[in-house]
Amino acid sequence: MGHPHPRTAFRTSAVGAVSAAVLAGTTFGLAPAAGATAPARTPTIATATATSTKAPNVRFVDIPGDGGTVLKANVVMPSGEDGGPGGATTRRHPLVVLPTSWAIPQVQYLAQAQKLADSGYIVLSYNVRGFWQSGGSIEVAGPPDIADVSKVIDWALANTPADPERIGMAGMSYAAGISLLAAGFDKRIKAVVAMSGWADLVDSIYSGRTQHVQAAGFLAGTGYLTGRPSPEFQRLIGQFLDSDIDDEAELIAWGRKRSPATYIDRINANGAAIMLGNAWGDTIFPPNQYADFYEKLTVPKRLEFRPGDHATPEIGGLLGLPNDTWNNARRWLDHHLKGTANGVGDEPPVQLKSRSNGGYEGYESWAAVPSRTRRIPLDGTKRIFANVDSGANGGVVILSSALDQFLKLPPVAAVPLLPRAFAAVWQSERYDSEQRVRGTVKLHTNITSTHASGTAVAYLYDVGPLGFGKLVTTAPITFHGRTPGRPFPVDLELFSTAYDVPAGHRLALVVDTVDPLYSEHNPDWSRLTFSSPADDPSYVSVPLGAERPTP
Repeated sequence: MGHPHPRTAFRTSAVGAVSAAVLAGTTFGLAPAAGATAPARTPTIATATATSTKAPNVRFVDIPGDGGTVLKANVVMPSGEDGGPGGATTRRHPLVVLPTSWAIPQVQYLAQAQKLADSGYIVLSYNVRGFWQSGGSIEVAGPPDIADVSKVIDWALANTPADPERIGMAGMSYAAGISLLAAGFDKRIKAVVAMSGWADLVDSIYSGRTQHVQAAGFLAGTGYLTGRPSPEFQRLIGQFLDSDIDDEAELIAWGRKRSPATYIDRINANGAAIMLGNAWGDTIFPPNQYADFYEKLTVPKRLEFRPGDHATPEIGGLLGLPNDTWNNARRWLDHHLKGTANGVGDEPPVQLKSRSNGGYEGYESWAAVPSRTRRIPLDGTKRIFANVDSGANGGVVILSSALDQFLKLPPVAAVPLLPRAFAAVWQSERYDSEQRVRGTVKLHTNITSTHASGTAVAYLYDVGPLGFGKLVTTAPITFHGRTPGRPFPVDLELFSTAYDVPAGHRLALVVDTVDPLYSEHNPDWSRLTFSSPADDPSYVSVPLGAERPTP
């Protein structure tokens, strides 16, 4: 069954692809091409000296990956080391493997690699298969990508004085997902730092059975610009962007195969210490799926959430600027690969930073983040027409949450002016004290549709005295196969967040049917009705943190 509005799907996905092209042009234009790298040479054995002031060595090499596919890579050695396999007179060094992010050249991590090398690590970064000058095609963290990790580790142990007992992996975005997957398939990996990554690929870009078309368009656009997508990826991404659900089962199976959460038992059994970091507003890999994965880990673990969008909390570190995420990544690796007593193992393992203000808050678990919940009743019956954007929306992929991070400017809507024919609106009373939203907002309602399929998008706003609402969180939901005219219950988790609603403000829940971030499956002339029967009342449950101490 195809999408009832192909022009809408095309238009929205085109926005994602164009934004991808713009970002790719501005980002990659600053980076030297992998083709400018020096040819590989045979390494020699050198003895490391603690007093050497020599700058870290950088070598560009070719590594045979799975099936002999050539992976372009660079090796950054500690001061005084030229490389070379381990020997009786050569000190062994811990190894950190950094796969590149989606569509980024192999020079991505040089600034952080040099910092790691300065502290005694051998750092090997490689361009993942299918991108830039590496061979093969883009497999989207498929089995060849995971096999490549083991081949890269094999090469490092054979060609550098890397310690086989002290191997870690780290990286952002695509690299984060590959690193987590590899931890389930290679027991030599002892520590992982996965920044702005995914644990559940399906829940990331298909949450609520809704295609996140701007996110997918971004990935597709940058993939075509900088790499060679595999035939399978080309076919599936085309179906996804067309909102075709005929092959939904195949798409879900494909995504599950590429989801670390699928292999949680293997990851726990292998025992690598895992640090996860993400942004509250990540429009590629929303935070909920990372938090769920974190709770299922039984290995040494750490979870960090900060304001921002996809990879924006870590991006300054790529330029060598001070950066909390990268600083903690090095602390995590130091503690678990070097045994450094730097306190990272003694801190509360869940570290959150509010989007509004303040420093970090520490918790013993994700479940302990909210101390209480507040229910806002969604009384009455509201009917809306579909297919029209009411003006409430989640913004633009990458851009909107980055503006929230740096300028405290999330997407805004004039709540009193939202057209009630296209948006269902409920508001709380004004709060006398600050409401510290912490965790996952949950919506329960009852929907009646005039058609078997449809899409709704929920938004929670912080509404000030003038009626302007700042977006707190959002999420979409799509349904198929429902009986027209018959109500059915809906439970929806909005994307997790940490946001402080000032005293004198109120919360508003808005539901409409169109958002540029997502596909929509509402046939022409559809209407949705939201009801709250006495035996199953509708509500939104808002998780709240402990009240701020009175000065």
